Amino acid sequence: MGNLLSPDVKFIMPSDPDVSYELDLGEPPQELMEWAKENIRENPDTRCLIIEDFRDIIYARGECTPHRTDDEFLLRFLRGRKFNMESAYRLFVNYYNFKEDNPEFFDGVNLKSLLRIGCDDLITVPPYRDQNGRRILLYRMGNWDTEKYSVTNIFQATMAILELAILEPRAQILGGIGFFDMQNLTLQQAYHMTPSVAHKIVQILVTSFPMKIYAIHVVFQPWIFDVVYKVIHPLLNGAMKDRVFFHGEDMESLHKHIDPKHLPEKYGGRHPDYGYAPWIEGFGKSEEIKEELRSLGYKIDENDYEEYKSDSEKSESSLHSEY
Repeated sequence: MGNLLSPDVKFIMPSDPDVSYELDLGEPPQELMEWAKENIRENPDTRCLIIEDFRDIIYARGECTPHRTDDEFLLRFLRGRKFNMESAYRLFVNYYNFKEDNPEFFDGVNLKSLLRIGCDDLITVPPYRDQNGRRILLYRMGNWDTEKYSVTNIFQATMAILELAILEPRAQILGGIGFFDMQNLTLQQAYHMTPSVAHKIVQILVTSFPMKIYAIHVVFQPWIFDVVYKVIHPLLNGAMKDRVFFHGEDMESLHKHIDPKHLPEKYGGRHPDYGYAPWIEGFGKSEEIKEELRSLGYKIDENDYEEYKSDSEKSESSLHSEY
């Protein structure tokens, strides 16, 4: 079996205290809960009663067959819709309908497959947050080898990353940032952006996943991206259209939204491009995260993780031997 890691992957050991390859699964700090009370109407005194009412509505209406209705799981949907019961319920049903309608996005996904697409620098999550405490999901679409990765593979990785991100209570409260680097986007890559694919993107961004996308930033977009966006734009609601920002090569424009202290050097920031592999290594070691993924229907095979560790160790050893 060949190495899973790309030969040009560098193992950068972060020293920045803001950099961490661990999900923050603990209770949110008090200041964040105060923010939640003011901005998403989350009241700790009534939260349990609201969750119980939410659960009763799900069972009473019977529009979907949920695999989970525990408090922690339901809380994600309430936070995602500012504790509006009807909106949260519709989101909950849409989430299950999306999974039922697109089983290929969830079947056969494991840690090893996530590692491959991450180490090819197509999709990654920097191990730090923006100045507002939000995670950044970064796509570099010009790196997409359409012969190696199908559209389905990209959706698989996206959904798995979002499912992991939403485990963090602060992500449930604050939402996240989408970041698209369109440098070197080709006609061949744009060809795969069909109306059907665009519709699924909008479902994930707007209607069918409890992660609120606070903003989407697009940089280095070539002319061909205008064609792609014309397919997506009519499907977005007004609120989402207002949260999409185009910067081209103007990094000062980007910095008005994301402080350069919280960006990679390529975008005028101070961070290097940290490796993706430590995320997967951490997930593979965490029984809590693996159990969560299993509960969502993902395949977590211990043998896959052992193969990953062996291959990554060989790759790192080979990298160091070159110096």
